[in-house]
Amino acid sequence: MFEFEFGIKITKIHKLLMGDEIMKVSWIKFAKDKKSFRIFKSLGLDVFDVENPDDTDKKIAELINDNYSTFIISNELASFSEDIIKKYNKLEDINVVILPPKREMGV
Repeated sequence: MFEFEFGIKITKIHKLLMGDEIMKVSWIKFAKDKKSFRIFKSLGLDVFDVENPDDTDKKIAELINDNYSTFIISNELASFSEDIIKKYNKLEDINVVILPPKREMGV
């Protein structure tokens, strides 16, 4: 019974964060980055890996074609995108959130 209740809660979170009624959200990270967005991936949300950082713009365009409108992207990967500022910054229906850089322990 707990699993069933837990499943319902996860579904509600999923719909809130990326449901069809509100918006379709994606998290985009470098494939070699094993730490970023783990919690979202474990909740079953859409976390996409980019094998080659130079393909960041290509991945965003692909996701826009799949009706995604909000992108949460790591700072490290965003630095490889030319379109985030030039193109998507001017579109009202596309939202890009760039996360701040990771901090090293002891810095």
